[in-house]
Amino acid sequence: MITVLSDTHSTSGHELEGRAREAVEDADVVVHAGDFLNEAALDAFESISDRLYGVYGNNATPGVRDRLPPERTFEVEGVRFVLTHGDDRGPTGLSLLGRQQAADMVVFGHSHRHAATDADDVLLLNPGSHAQPRGGIPTHAELRPVDAEDGTLAGEIRHRDGSVVEKFEVGV
Repeated sequence: MITVLSDTHSTSGHELEGRAREAVEDADVVVHAGDFLNEAALDAFESISDRLYGVYGNNATPGVRDRLPPERTFEVEGVRFVLTHGDDRGPTGLSLLGRQQAADMVVFGHSHRHAATDADDVLLLNPGSHAQPRGGIPTHAELRPVDAEDGTLAGEIRHRDGSVVEKFEVGV
């Protein structure tokens, strides 16, 4: 399983509770779209995740910026991801970034509001915020392989209580 989060906004730890914590602990890969705030929050994620892909966000301290890039591209389960905090791009810019990197999915945060949107053959995924949501819904995303041969992933945006808020699919 791939667990996707963003906007922790903590100065002391990972702020994971309920299903979000379980999903991170059970994940093969954790993807974080930035705004850990400081090194204590980043360290907390690294301590519970063996394989963390992260970027820094607009509120990151210099210590976090020294350890993480502003964006990165990687592949997991046959799906190509672009990861950015997204504070400097709207939907068109995120879609262009995904196409420039030949990505199947662009993961971003910043707004603290979850969304999964198809945009020109690229899925734009904002997992929302598990710790400081706007609109009152603490969310994260979970992705699971559907077909290992063609790189299809089934995704769910989940509430902290474990309920499914939205379903989506990404694949080649």
